[in-house]
Amino acid sequence: MADSPATSSDIAASAPWAALTDHAAELKPQHLRELFAVDPSRGESMRFTVGSSDRAIDFDYAKQRLTSETVGLLADLADHVDLRGRIAAMMSGAVVNPTEGRPALHTALRAPSDAVIEVDGVNVVPAVHDVLARLGAFAERVRSGAWLGFTGKPVRHVINVGIGGSDLGPAMAYQALAHVADPSLDMHFVSNVDGADVAGTLAVCDPEQTLVIVASKSFGTIETLTNAQSCREWLLAALGDEAAVANHFVAVSTNAERVAAFGIDTDNMFGFWDWVGGRYSVDSAIGLSLMLAIGPPAFADFLAGFRAMDEHYRDAPWAENMPALMGLIGIWYRNFFDFGTQAVLPYSDRLARFPAYLQQLDMESNGKSTTLDGRVVSVETGPIVWGEPGTNGQHAFYQLIHQGTTIIPSDFIGFARPVADPGGRHHDQLMANFFAQTEALAFGRTAAEVAAEGVAAELVPHKAFGGNRPSSTILGVELSPHTLGMLIAAYEHKVFTQAVVWGVNPFDQWGVELGKVLATAITAELEASAADFADGASLPHDSSTNALIRRYRELR
Repeated sequence: MADSPATSSDIAASAPWAALTDHAAELKPQHLRELFAVDPSRGESMRFTVGSSDRAIDFDYAKQRLTSETVGLLADLADHVDLRGRIAAMMSGAVVNPTEGRPALHTALRAPSDAVIEVDGVNVVPAVHDVLARLGAFAERVRSGAWLGFTGKPVRHVINVGIGGSDLGPAMAYQALAHVADPSLDMHFVSNVDGADVAGTLAVCDPEQTLVIVASKSFGTIETLTNAQSCREWLLAALGDEAAVANHFVAVSTNAERVAAFGIDTDNMFGFWDWVGGRYSVDSAIGLSLMLAIGPPAFADFLAGFRAMDEHYRDAPWAENMPALMGLIGIWYRNFFDFGTQAVLPYSDRLARFPAYLQQLDMESNGKSTTLDGRVVSVETGPIVWGEPGTNGQHAFYQLIHQGTTIIPSDFIGFARPVADPGGRHHDQLMANFFAQTEALAFGRTAAEVAAEGVAAELVPHKAFGGNRPSSTILGVELSPHTLGMLIAAYEHKVFTQAVVWGVNPFDQWGVELGKVLATAITAELEASAADFADGASLPHDSSTNALIRRYRELR
């Protein structure tokens, strides 16, 4: 039976919501300059550390437009929706995904081997560690050169074929951790059904030394199977024997029948469970490509980072709980300030794909307008999440963040130690920009300050910065597997915090289904013969779609 959540479909009618509404009205006119003047110590009191030593992450929210009273009121809201109880329910294996009738146990993927987490009366932890052991053994065979291709050559190219969570997670994590990866393995990630994606990848790979990982839980995802089939045809064109597929393809799937029909040895099929959602799966078998790249010990450290943040989220008080505060601060802006977007700005080139990863995690999870109990939501939900690495973004969209009419709360992510040091002043310059941007956004520069610098009167309005633009600063010691695991888990739990407050299900994604169904029908219409297509009026769509299909066929 599904766990019974505390409904928050009427959250806007609750006493904590009303208190926050009144508090926001009082606080909105105040500038961050005033907040810092009234409380000069907020730079220390609104900062705390998660973890210790080289594995620490500092979370600084002093430049957010809030006070300690705000944090207390947000904590009251968390208690009102029983956030602590919902965290416990999720982590214990309760059915927190009621529309699909299943738990959401991504936290079990990084649980210690002696943990007990039951689903339908069965402890799932031993099965998780069994898969991890199989993945590790396979990874060691590939990395050591013991795994050979059909012609007896070791693997030098790995192609991960997936889409959505089976691509975004491993691709992001590999790029983030490339500095600790085996340089003898070239890692490639193919997801887009646009043929240019797979064609460009195959053009730089040697079929005799290529391993293809087909990542699809059902082994039926159209985009993934289309790309996998192209890889298969490419391999067979070069090697000429169907038996070669078994040496060059492995699967991350739960559908043994389809995997075998493709030609993959099911001994080389690595499974996961229906209680692991795609966007929460990078630390499951979906992360096989990452494990191949960085090795099983580093992958274990990656999982340990997740686990450290899981335990912090479960146990820390709200005022010192990084994921909970991230989520509650997001609620504060989305619902009480009407700020509709969230920028994630990593000052690390390795984290270039992190904002894209978070787009799926956040927007696919909380882009909902229906509550758990089937009612229309009474408040705004999921923000638009976007971003690019600094300092590139400073020369692109920061102008709008600083002086535009839209206020964009931002997360700045940086590290004290560089992943590479070519000499010179690179990292100090990078981090100087990192700190400077949050200061400029918060405090700006008044017209009087600009004029005092001798700026011509007619230019003063253009060079003044209003400031009062909110941001959080996340400062890690270094970008390591452990730290990356902590970061991903923090955002996973931020999303869950907001879902609990809004009363939505962050673990389903029905909104993407209709497009898939229609695309399947339209594919058949695009590929139909001219005779079948003769009567244009027989197309079943609206006049615009019908006209576009006909025009495409004419041009094709």
